[in-house]
This record gives sequence, structure tokens and C-alpha cells, in this order.
Amino acid sequence: MVRNCYKKMRTAVMGILLCAFLSGCTGDDVLTIVSEEETAGEDNQAKEETIEAFAECEDIDGQESFLYVHVCGAVKEPGVVALKAGSRAEDALLAAGGFLEEADQNYVNLAAPVEDGEKLYFPTVQEAAELADETEALKKGLVNINTADAQELCTLPGIGSARAGDIIAYREKNGGFERIEDIMKVSGIKESAFEKLKDKITTD
Repeated sequence: MVRNCYKKMRTAVMGILLCAFLSGCTGDDVLTIVSEEETAGEDNQAKEETIEAFAECEDIDGQESFLYVHVCGAVKEPGVVALKAGSRAEDALLAAGGFLEEADQNYVNLAAPVEDGEKLYFPTVQEAAELADETEALKKGLVNINTADAQELCTLPGIGSARAGDIIAYREKNGGFERIEDIMKVSGIKESAFEKLKDKITTD
């Protein structure tokens, strides 16, 4: 398209030069007599074509920029979408086909602007609830003994690497802890140790 644009410009400019040449020729200099009216008409037409050609090229040179966003999660058509610069999360969602039925439609702020290279995740209702629980636990500074790895467990008072391994082994064997008090079922953790842990752990 760019090549065609500049080809039009070249043709239009040549038209103006030809009209100027014909307008300046008289008598024996030309074989065909061109009336001033015809020459003026052709000159104006050539100028208009040149203006249009330049305008078209300006549109190409100043065309809108695009950004690319990776949309995933509970959407109908996950993947990378191309959006106009200045687009919002809602634009990315629509480009990905919209929400799936199980999506939490209030989790992501649809009015938020998106950036090039951003990954936008739309969770299901269940995922959003789990994320909220984890966020709440982090705010309180609690360690979830059902999901924490050995490194996290070792941040608890009185819990070393060996005891952290015992906690993980217990929950894998028994399907997790139903209450924080159940941690006392782990070998080596008695009531005195639990008193130091109870305000720092959670099972949710």
C-alpha cells in the first residue's frame, strides 16, 4: 500500500509538470493547440490528485500504533490479541471472545489501561475465591500449613527443616489439616509448641 501511495504521488507530480509545459508552449512549438481553459482544467485536476496522494501518504506515515496483550484464563478465545494504543482491559476481553460462563466477571478492573506485552488473566469464580483467601492470609502474615512449602514453614517459630518435612509428609498422607490444632498430630509438635504457632498459621 505504501508503494502504491508514492507511485500515485509521482504520477500526480508528473501531471503538473506536463501541464506547466503545455501552458508555456505556443505556435510552432507544439503540434496540437491546447486551449487555455483545457490546460487550466488539467492543471487543477493534477493539483487535486497530488494533494490527495500526499494526504494518503500522510495517513500511512501517521497510522495508529498497536500493542499486543496475552489474554488467558476464563475467556472464550485465549491468546495474544492486537489492540490500538490506549486500549483498556475490556477491549482485550472482547478481542478474546468475552467471558466463559464460570468466569468471575468482577475480579479484573475492565476500565484499567493495558500495556504492550502485558499478560491479563481472568480467573474463574473458584480461582478468585482461592486468590482472595491467599491474599487475606498474606495480609495477616499467616502461613497456610496446607499449602506452604518447606521454606515457608521454616519461618515459623520452632520449626526447622526436619519438622517442616514432617508437616508436609503428614498433610500428604492425611489430605491436609482441617483445623490449626491438627498440627499437634505431627510428630514432635506438642501443645507448648502449638502455643507459639497458633497465631501465625492458618488452614484456609
